[in-house]
Amino acid sequence: MSIARVVIAAVVLEGRPKSAVARDYGVSRRWVQILVARYLAEGEAAFEPRSRRPHTSPRRTSQATEDAIVALRKSLAEAGHDAGAETIAWHLRRQAGSAPSVATIWRILSRRGFVTPAAAQAAPRILAPVRRRPA
Repeated sequence: MSIARVVIAAVVLEGRPKSAVARDYGVSRRWVQILVARYLAEGEAAFEPRSRRPHTSPRRTSQATEDAIVALRKSLAEAGHDAGAETIAWHLRRQAGSAPSVATIWRILSRRGFVTPAAAQAAPRILAPVRRRPA
């Protein structure tokens, strides 16, 4: 049984105060309050693990910019020009006045399937020189 189930049972079923339950089980009073509120609102779904991923990402590149990057990639490739991330960044700066970083453009192209990253290669080993014993 998870600690969340024990805490919720102690508060809801046994009717114990939230502060006492938090103290007895070594958890914060705020966490007990959140668990009980979640249980009262959602029922058994309150026991399921939750993602810690944020609901929004305010610094994410906009969909319009991503679409512009993909459109530029397609048009440059069809015209037979270099369609790399640096070239796309240059064209975006000329057209819109600003562009995401080259690394961001590379990630967008990779995510959309235009670029397949090369397999990582092992660095060459440097061997120590062989010392010969005097004869």
